Amino acid sequence: MVTKLQRWLNQSGHLKNAIGCSECKAIVRSRSLHNGPDTIEELLDRHVVKKEKPLDDEEEELQARQRLTSTRREALSLYRDILRATRFFMWPDARGMLWKDVLRDNARREFEEARFEKDPEVVTRLLIGGRDAVQSALEKLAKKQRQQIEKEGGCSVDRQQ
Repeated sequence: MVTKLQRWLNQSGHLKNAIGCSECKAIVRSRSLHNGPDTIEELLDRHVVKKEKPLDDEEEELQARQRLTSTRREALSLYRDILRATRFFMWPDARGMLWKDVLRDNARREFEEARFEKDPEVVTRLLIGGRDAVQSALEKLAKKQRQQIEKEGGCSVDRQQ
């Protein structure tokens, strides 16, 4: 900061000649108190949006890897959520297979089909669609279970009367 002030004082040498020395010291004191930019260039550097530097191949590859890693983590998280959600589907379908197994097989098949997808928009769309599907399936399951509980509760009340 001191060197910047000295440079500023050297540039404003005409100020010393025009104003008395005591006033110049007051200006230097007030200038050092605010800790702001010393030149117009510094002011512009702080507040003007700079153009992004072009990335070299290594930086681009690193950013692509980071994006891939984050989508991979999201995909694994979604797959685990699907496996957790299927635990609630314990009844058999028309063929006699448990819905839990059918849902897990379908999830595995869909994840394998999308395994080598490179387009980030497609991957994001698949992840969002998967999350929505899991959420809606769990909501429907909860709604049906509530209806079943109310139905059984209504029957038990009727039997008691």
